[in-house]
Amino acid sequence: MFYGTMVWDPWLIVSQIICLQCLYYLTLGILMSILVGTRVSRMSLVYFFDYSTLTTSTVTGWCVIVAFLLSSLAGAGIMLHLVERAKKCLDFSATLYIIHFFICLVYGGWPSSITWWIVNGTCLGLMALLGEWLCIKREMREIPISRLRSSKFHAPFMIDKCLTFLLMI
Repeated sequence: MFYGTMVWDPWLIVSQIICLQCLYYLTLGILMSILVGTRVSRMSLVYFFDYSTLTTSTVTGWCVIVAFLLSSLAGAGIMLHLVERAKKCLDFSATLYIIHFFICLVYGGWPSSITWWIVNGTCLGLMALLGEWLCIKREMREIPISRLRSSKFHAPFMIDKCLTFLLMI
């Protein structure tokens, strides 16, 4: 993608936020079903949005915490392909976790568990920093220049073209 003058496109930003949020919850759902679904009799939205499930006192709680941490790492990879700019990663990560906070607030009430705040703050930091690092690595890659263009006028290349043309006649 060519980055010239930035044009503010609110529809693009909103669609990126929606897409990032959906892919984040899809990844979290897959990880929850793998890590938590094998431990509980029935999966529900409680494990996504209720602060009481993020606990260090049970093995299931640790599985939920690991699912959140892994989904934040996956979210950084999603941002690499969706946002593509290092300077926007913190904004999109914070937006994702602010929306998640409001959904948790509506679903389970005010998160009074310190574990919930630590896990979500850590996930926000992981997603933002890893996303920025991945985007910076992509932005700093060398631009590949094809050697075919420079060798177009070399003698062996031209002789090969002439022989191909003569064989066609």
